[in-house]
Amino acid sequence: MLKAHQVKKSYDAGRKTALQDFSIDVPTGSIYGLLGPNGAGKTTFIRIINQITQADSGEVFINGEKLNPSHIRDIGYMPEERGLYKNMTVGDQLLYFGELKGMSKSEALYEAKYWFEQLNIDQWWKKKLSELSKGMAQKIQFVVTVLHKPKLLILDEPFSGFDPVNANLIKDQILALKERGTTIILSTHRMESVEEMCDYVALIHNSRKILDGKVFDVREQFKKNIFGVTISDVDKQQFENFRTGHRIDNFSMANELVSFEISNNGNQNHLISELVRIGKVRSFDEKIPSMNEVFITAVRDGHTADAPVSSTII
Repeated sequence: MLKAHQVKKSYDAGRKTALQDFSIDVPTGSIYGLLGPNGAGKTTFIRIINQITQADSGEVFINGEKLNPSHIRDIGYMPEERGLYKNMTVGDQLLYFGELKGMSKSEALYEAKYWFEQLNIDQWWKKKLSELSKGMAQKIQFVVTVLHKPKLLILDEPFSGFDPVNANLIKDQILALKERGTTIILSTHRMESVEEMCDYVALIHNSRKILDGKVFDVREQFKKNIFGVTISDVDKQQFENFRTGHRIDNFSMANELVSFEISNNGNQNHLISELVRIGKVRSFDEKIPSMNEVFITAVRDGHTADAPVSSTII
């Protein structure tokens, strides 16, 4: 759906680099997480897609076509800094923004009614934005963004300002849009949202992409072969023999259950056969790092996109 190749952008006559040789491929119908510390270059890239600013060099393609003004109607953009009119009624705003995206008044009314029912906001049509709470205004911004049925939806911190109930409501609507074929770029600092929703992810740091790929693959590539084990009915002598040959961390014992973590670079079946001799194995699971741990490790260690952790989509 979206392909960026070797995109570069700088400001202040070249003194400030915002993006350097930035390339990603966003598959159609996927949710693609765009991550990075503040100032990494995420917003600059989003502004280039929306043609708010232009890249100094490199190319961006939408559905195989070089980015051009006609693509604006295919894109929905929900910025982190919301852009609605405080003294305009909700209904007038929806009609106005719908027409800006090429919708007729009747089309905009029809779609607005659908979204008002989905988000339980039927009674807000004649209210001014200034009369709404921040969370209520966020819902209106979301409706404005999706009203024209964009093929590519760009959401910058879409859960900001929502309480847990409404954040979950918006999450469900985003996933439903994906199921209907919408391609979604999600820029967020909420790593749990990345794990729950994203199929792919790219991490930008200091204007460069330092890793990308399927979320599962990225997490797998940062694992350290550490396993969590819980055993009951422990044979003390067998356990002591086991400990002499293995390094055990985070050991605990409660309610006749022994739990610990163990590093293992060898055959997992062999390790399990050793554990079975100790007692009854209640759980044995590999510790896969969270996206939050991946994010911190990648930024701290300065991975590059050419390192083994990268799995760029072709």
